[in-house]
Amino acid sequence: MFHLQPAALARILGAAAGIAVGTAGRAQTADQIIAKARAYLGGDAALTAVQSVHFVGTMETQEMTADGLKPAKFAIEIIFQKPYQQRITKTSATIIETTGLDDLEAWQRIDDVTNPSRWRLSLLAPELVKKLRANTWENLNFFKGIERRGGRVEVLGPATVDGVATVKAAFIHGLGIVFNRYFDLATGRLVVTETEQGGRIKEEGEIMVNGLRFPRSVTTATKVTDAKNQVIDNAVVITFDRITLNEAFPDSYFDVPALSRPRAAPAPAAPAPAH
Repeated sequence: MFHLQPAALARILGAAAGIAVGTAGRAQTADQIIAKARAYLGGDAALTAVQSVHFVGTMETQEMTADGLKPAKFAIEIIFQKPYQQRITKTSATIIETTGLDDLEAWQRIDDVTNPSRWRLSLLAPELVKKLRANTWENLNFFKGIERRGGRVEVLGPATVDGVATVKAAFIHGLGIVFNRYFDLATGRLVVTETEQGGRIKEEGEIMVNGLRFPRSVTTATKVTDAKNQVIDNAVVITFDRITLNEAFPDSYFDVPALSRPRAAPAPAAPAPAH
């Protein structure tokens, strides 16, 4: 969190404002917070109609090497489809890394771009499957209905984030899977999200798709340990070129790939103008 340090008079005025904000934050129920957030995004009917979201863009980050963190850039394609299907493909000049979720099964495949006969497939552990399922739900349900999957929302009260008066709500999917979200009290806009591992996710900019608001970019900041065993900050920035809603993807697109034979590495999706 950011802490403002104003002059004495401003501190007095700020304290009075803080009382009002705190009362407003506590007065809101989880349903009211969610309703305002969904209204900001585009409305209940349009959000409920979303069955799939398809993102295409670029990802910039830093990768660990023997000499420390080095800049890295990938083309990225992300697909979420109800109820619990997900496929994320990262493409660089040397590798294609694909992570898939098909309900209760999750997998990761790495293909060598320079030699399609070289590839590796791994099935992901149950704990990672649970996290991918929660992530898929979050990206398709827009805050509403978590109790139907055994989760709950807890209103944690007011907070000031980046100078914005917000209300904090925890979206709890189960043990160890929690998204703490801070919503602008005035508008319902999502200001920032924190994960249980200490990551901080911030959405910036705007792309309108079929009357719904989506971010132009998403930055995830986390702590990592470098080659010298020092804890340092690292960020992943995903910038979207195209977002498409309600395409119908076949179940086979999310299935665990066959182990019996290698496949040719697919070509990355071509960028296109945003809708």
